[in-house]
Amino acid sequence: MLTRISIALLLALAPATAFANQCPTMMKAIDAAMQTASLSDADMAKVKELRTKGEAQHQAGDHAASEATLGEAKKLLGI
Repeated sequence: MLTRISIALLLALAPATAFANQCPTMMKAIDAAMQTASLSDADMAKVKELRTKGEAQHQAGDHAASEATLGEAKKLLGI
């Protein structure tokens, strides 16, 4: 019985771990792309705002929202 509970717990936590690991990768990609991006000042400000918001969501444990926010920033950057 303990084995079944352990397996269920592992399976429940696996998706959360996957999301948690994806956010830092997305933030690094955004940071790298911002260095060479040729965006308007308004678009660059929006990317920076989304990047900051995505990091805050990640740190708060809301990885699904973080991925969505960081995805918007990546779209603006064309990556």
